Amino acid sequence: MNRPVVVGVDGSSSSLVAAEHAARAALLRSRPLLLLHGYLHPFGYGIPLNPYDIGMPVPSEEAQRMLETTAADLTDRWPGLVVEVRQVAGGPGITLIEESRQAELVVVGSRGLGGFAGLLLGSVGTQVAAHAHCPVLVVRPDEQPIPVDGPVLVGVDGSESSRLATGYGADEAARREVPLVLVHVGPAAGDRAVPEEIEESQAVYQAEAVRLLADASAAVRAAHPDLVVREHPVRAAGPVQGLIEASGTASLLVVGTRGRAGFAGLLLGSVSQAVIQHAHCPVLVAHPVS
Repeated sequence: MNRPVVVGVDGSSSSLVAAEHAARAALLRSRPLLLLHGYLHPFGYGIPLNPYDIGMPVPSEEAQRMLETTAADLTDRWPGLVVEVRQVAGGPGITLIEESRQAELVVVGSRGLGGFAGLLLGSVGTQVAAHAHCPVLVVRPDEQPIPVDGPVLVGVDGSESSRLATGYGADEAARREVPLVLVHVGPAAGDRAVPEEIEESQAVYQAEAVRLLADASAAVRAAHPDLVVREHPVRAAGPVQGLIEASGTASLLVVGTRGRAGFAGLLLGSVSQAVIQHAHCPVLVAHPVS
């Protein structure tokens, strides 16, 4: 099955930047690109009318022209790219989640209008990032031109979710021909002398960080012997701060959907929102392809 890379497009600048990232991702994966536009009834949902009186929502000619123009622009800039366009009746979150069942990757922008209004500013973005059936690439409007030279960064905590993220990150680094940096975030070291029990605790953390990074690095090298892999233990006030700071030199940050210790609940609350919205590069959320 030749799963496509899917991107939600509504004509906004954010969605067009997302489409640019999606085009490059599709070519790197040798996959077709699907430009998707979700449409609702022109009166919206929740109106106090009999739905049989107003009929079913229908695609618009304006949206079709927007999709076809975007497709033409992308194929001009990305030779060899195969693009399909489609309008789908439904809200943006459920539309992208349903399409993700047959997708290799879903790409979303941080803002939108029309069928993708508010993407990643409220429930829609959380819905797609948390419930998609394939990896989700989140990009923001300011991420253009596309960063290509920086390493791929992965948060490592020893959980099954982070192991999946490490595998995706390694594959992505190999496609891009850039190094992979494995990051483990631990507690910030104090500035003053500390009691012996705290020193012992810090030593235990250091040993654990070394072990986790070494295990992740060994797994990556077994699958990608030619890939440059770097291990990067970080001390910070929390996982969000550590990952955001480390992302400043990266072309991509890869995170798992759940974790333990420093990455507990990573897409279930404020940690995920902060990483997705404040990282200095695009963020890939590592869902298994179902």
